[in-house]
Amino acid sequence: MTPTMAILLVALLAGAACSVAGVFLVLRRSAMLADAMSHSLLPGLVAGFVLANGPHLGAGFLGATAAAVVTVWLVELLTKSRLVKEDSAIGIVFPAMFAIGVVIIARYFSNAHLDTDAVLYGEIALAPFDKWIVGGTNLGPIAAWILAALLFINCVGVGTFAKELKLTTFDPGLASVLGISPTVVHYGLMTLVAVTTVAAFSAVGAILAVGLIIVPAATARLLTNRLWPTLLLSLGIGVVAGIIGSLSAMALDVSISGMIACTLGALFLLAFALSPSQGVLTQAMARRRLRHEFAARVLIMHLATHEGTPASDEESRLEHLSSEFGWPEHRVEQIVRLAESRRWVLQSGDRLRLSDEGRAEVVAFSASF
Repeated sequence: MTPTMAILLVALLAGAACSVAGVFLVLRRSAMLADAMSHSLLPGLVAGFVLANGPHLGAGFLGATAAAVVTVWLVELLTKSRLVKEDSAIGIVFPAMFAIGVVIIARYFSNAHLDTDAVLYGEIALAPFDKWIVGGTNLGPIAAWILAALLFINCVGVGTFAKELKLTTFDPGLASVLGISPTVVHYGLMTLVAVTTVAAFSAVGAILAVGLIIVPAATARLLTNRLWPTLLLSLGIGVVAGIIGSLSAMALDVSISGMIACTLGALFLLAFALSPSQGVLTQAMARRRLRHEFAARVLIMHLATHEGTPASDEESRLEHLSSEFGWPEHRVEQIVRLAESRRWVLQSGDRLRLSDEGRAEVVAFSASF
């Protein structure tokens, strides 16, 4: 496997594994917990380093996972006290945990191979060189195997407990009545997110791991309100961002992790602007169409009011409509074109008159009030 293919594989698997874990986190409005966990791993890594007398993948993984779970427990403890809200609890816990790790490293391990920058930012370009060799056979990057296992665990976990996760997310009261403990499910989900964060940061860094957990799910949420499509879209967005970001970074010779993050941001902005149901530009265009539709109905109501009266000739003139309603000439033209497209009015020179369809629409519109 070439280094390029290895990097693409790791990026693809990281995007897929992280995005699956993040959906219910976003739906529960607890996205910042992933960020808190990513920064709180450091004391656990230090503990694993001490227990193993040096760098050790298993010890570091267990220590970091334990630190992430402790972070969740502390946040929950502070939140349940009702003295602080969840966002404040997160802001209290994760800087404290991260600071503890930094202080210990600076004080006791300043000359050791334990770098906070590597923990935060990672370097996916180095993943192809950390190979898993069994019996002289090169099985590929270790990161790819870890992320593949993580993807399997996340898919099995979410798929197996989808009903429980759905109930406790949208109706915890009903879940309790049915014998499903929201607390147990919550800690199970947070443990899954903690494992995901820990497993992903070794390949892509903690910051990008958080981005891959949160941004695909948030983007998918803008595109659909249904659970399973959200899960599938989130997975697809994570994979696409990983591949496009990696290829773009290689072409431009820039940071791969940074370009993946930029791709995630670009995909989110596209969904934010153009989502069929929730996009900012889509809603703005829909509001514009509604204003034009309403104005066209006001126009035919005006024509119907004056139809057959001595003032009908003057009231149907385009110039008079502009001054009557305070519409600029270009807006009058737009509204008239819309009314004509609906076959509500007929234009003769600079005057308008109602069609039979227009009179029927006036009756239907009046009856709606």
